[in-house]
Amino acid sequence: MAKKRRKLNKDFEKIIYSSKKNVELVLAKIYDIDDEDIQKEYMGAFNGVVYLYDSLKEDYDQKGFNDNSQELLNKYHNAFNLFESEFEI
Repeated sequence: MAKKRRKLNKDFEKIIYSSKKNVELVLAKIYDIDDEDIQKEYMGAFNGVVYLYDSLKEDYDQKGFNDNSQELLNKYHNAFNLFESEFEI
């Protein structure tokens, strides 16, 4: 049986790329924190955001743009915004 082609979406790919850059920027800022305890606290709080980004990217890479894509994007954005509101970085 032929493998089903995944549906691509250029605008969604741009959002994923932008999200990747945001995650990398925050991680770089966290790694620049000198106090190890504070760094661990920030990293622990940001791990959820990284996990949601990875889930979003993996879902798009495996399945393409689908019904679940927007929901995963919303979860990622909500988690990122929550992190930004609770932690000054």
